[in-house]
Amino acid sequence: MSAKPEQYDVIRRPVITEKATMASENGAVVFEVAMDSTKPEIKAAVEQVFGVKVKAVNTTITKGKTKRFRGRPGVRSDVKKAYVTLEEGNTIDVSTGL
Repeated sequence: MSAKPEQYDVIRRPVITEKATMASENGAVVFEVAMDSTKPEIKAAVEQVFGVKVKAVNTTITKGKTKRFRGRPGVRSDVKKAYVTLEEGNTIDVSTGL
């Protein structure tokens, strides 16, 4: 099963936080995705890259915070996260990497 480079453009990296770990107990995996990606694109990319069946995709956009860097104000970039719910019996181990 070969994944095209486009799938890796959609999925940026897995999100490993306390909230993402709690979601994984319910069969969901959290990924940081491209801002312009759609739910069907995310579903297709996850199914092709990891070889699993996706039940649902929920997305959220986190606005970037204003932070000070060396005394000057800067803005962190906006981040789009996808909560991918997998079908029963499918798992993705995000701790190992690709």
